[in-house]
Amino acid sequence: MMIRSLTFKWIAILLITSLVGVVLVGLFAYRTAVSGYDRLRVEQAQTTFVSEAADYYQANNSWAGIETWLKEQEPKPGQRFSMPQLFALANADGTIIAGYGPFHINDRLNEEQIQDSIPIMVGEQVVGRALLATPPPNLDPREERYINSTNQALLIGAIGAISLALLIGILLSRQFLRPLNELTSAIHAMKQGHLNQQVQVRTRDELGDLVQTFNQMSAEIHRVNQQRQQMTADIAHELRTPLMVLSGYIEALRDGTLPATAERFDAMNQEAAQLKRLVEDLRTLSLADAGKLKLAYQTVKPAELLAQVKQSFEPLAQEQQVALKLDVEQELPTVQIDPERMVQVLANIVSNALRYTPNGGTVTLEARYSHDAIELAVSDTGKGIPAEKLPNIFERFYRVEESRYQSEGESGLGLAIAKSIVEAHHGTIAAKSDVGRGTSVIIRLKPSTI
Repeated sequence: MMIRSLTFKWIAILLITSLVGVVLVGLFAYRTAVSGYDRLRVEQAQTTFVSEAADYYQANNSWAGIETWLKEQEPKPGQRFSMPQLFALANADGTIIAGYGPFHINDRLNEEQIQDSIPIMVGEQVVGRALLATPPPNLDPREERYINSTNQALLIGAIGAISLALLIGILLSRQFLRPLNELTSAIHAMKQGHLNQQVQVRTRDELGDLVQTFNQMSAEIHRVNQQRQQMTADIAHELRTPLMVLSGYIEALRDGTLPATAERFDAMNQEAAQLKRLVEDLRTLSLADAGKLKLAYQTVKPAELLAQVKQSFEPLAQEQQVALKLDVEQELPTVQIDPERMVQVLANIVSNALRYTPNGGTVTLEARYSHDAIELAVSDTGKGIPAEKLPNIFERFYRVEESRYQSEGESGLGLAIAKSIVEAHHGTIAAKSDVGRGTSVIIRLKPSTI
């Protein structure tokens, strides 16, 4: 219904514009033609009157008898008119000698009337002046037929222009509204649940920009929906395993098929702790998505922050026979961060680094000043991440090695949480890796002082 309305409006605008243009052009052309034709008739009559009056003066060497001569030029009964009757005649001194219309014999011309008059010359001498006394008479039948034929031509041109405007309007409306029709169909398809809709970009104008923006929106909605569905499935999967273990232990203990031992209660407690970690991670992500992740900013020295993280993971690194090192530039600017949250970020990254670094390897915590930013990096000498998987490591529940994560009780949310917290600090996080040589995760933060 909207498209039909737009089509009607588009064609109506073209028709109204064409009609107004044709009417204005027609009126202007008609007035120009009539006034031009009248002016031509007057000029021709003026030229004839002046020429004949000059011949009369030259033949008689005076204006004597001019009134009688002019009366002879008047139309006879049954005749139409004679152009000389349009003019009055004055002598060289500006005295009317042949009156007509508002001019009477012996009237004296004023300066303005003399300037508006047409001089009658004999040789180099002005012998008289002609003055237009009355407007030109009505058209004769031949002249009326000429004007009528001109009006008919204008009318035919107007009808042709309107018809052409209607045809062009219909053709252009189809071309103009085609993207809107396709957009409408795509939107209806999205309402039916088919979110991944792409409309062909046919023009490089505002409509083309609209279609391109719609395509980007549709692709993003489809991606987010796919991500949401995958995340829902992953959450259900992560919750199901510890719940099934807990449920199995509880039923067995209740039925007496398994005796209650400290080892079994430890196993149940471990599964409950895994559930608690997963719920807390999901809560952190939901707060970050909603922009409600509260940060308690403090001025922190990068060296002290990395030293705290190193101290926390030193026992685990020693247990895995991995060297945990610090590499910090001297006199680095401080950063404004929430230290507790940033420790959480670095802990997630270091935990991943230790998990993928073999015995005898090294994990290095680095801090340096580069390109107007403080860079905090965690580098390992592990086996690295394949290039095709590297762009996905910050996605939720993404696992480079599915079986290893599950066996070690990891949810796959650590790097996703790290990315959300860093971005909440208006920073960036990225990773680079070389298979067989190791991986580096780099955090860039704005310094509080330079």
